[in-house]
Amino acid sequence: MNDRETVWIARRFQGPERSGNGGYVAGRVGTALASALDGGLVPQVTLRTPPPLERDLDLVAGPEGARLLAGESLVATAVPVAADFLGDAAVDPVLPEEARATEASYRGLTKHPFPRCFVCGPANGGGLQLRPGPLGDGRTACTWTPAADLATGGDGLVDAVFLWAALDCPGGWAIDLEGRPSVLGRLTACIDARPQVGEACVVVGRYVGEDGRKTFTASTLYDADGRVLARARHTWIAVDPAMFN
Repeated sequence: MNDRETVWIARRFQGPERSGNGGYVAGRVGTALASALDGGLVPQVTLRTPPPLERDLDLVAGPEGARLLAGESLVATAVPVAADFLGDAAVDPVLPEEARATEASYRGLTKHPFPRCFVCGPANGGGLQLRPGPLGDGRTACTWTPAADLATGGDGLVDAVFLWAALDCPGGWAIDLEGRPSVLGRLTACIDARPQVGEACVVVGRYVGEDGRKTFTASTLYDADGRVLARARHTWIAVDPAMFN
């Protein structure tokens, strides 16, 4: 039996000006599927069209997959894939102090194609405010201390949806987003553990390769002790930012 719920993407969770942040939306769809999967499978979410903001969307999920719909239009789909797909996705960690120092070189502070992005936009005061700076070896790094409003329930643990979001842009900034503006096309993620709000974390991203308009990256979320909390692989699609204005 499939579960059905109504999803509303508030403007706080935007990526480009008129659409939802890819990582956040993928997290809404992916976590709906993840609850039905066993340990050998993880959700792989594909964004089919820019997720619309501030309207009712239908999310239908069951063991075989999930769909996010805007009326009759398919916004995103999720399917289970073998967890081995993420076997080589872990990006080598860096110390928190190194990640913090790298943030000063974050290119999005001055030249951001989508400055109100929920994850990394400097103009989104309600966002995660990640600043993934380049490490010089194809990797990016930044720190993240999750705010109290990112928890659900009474356990103080960060909602898995926001872990998917945090895994998004550190991978994207491993691309030259100034010369090759891109949006998330596919995100495959595994949440190994959820941090407490207020817990110091580090996110690292890595460039993997490209093929035509597609670029491939990976990212990993660590706690301050270097324990893996979550891992992801991404496919990005090169776009003209003007199409989102």
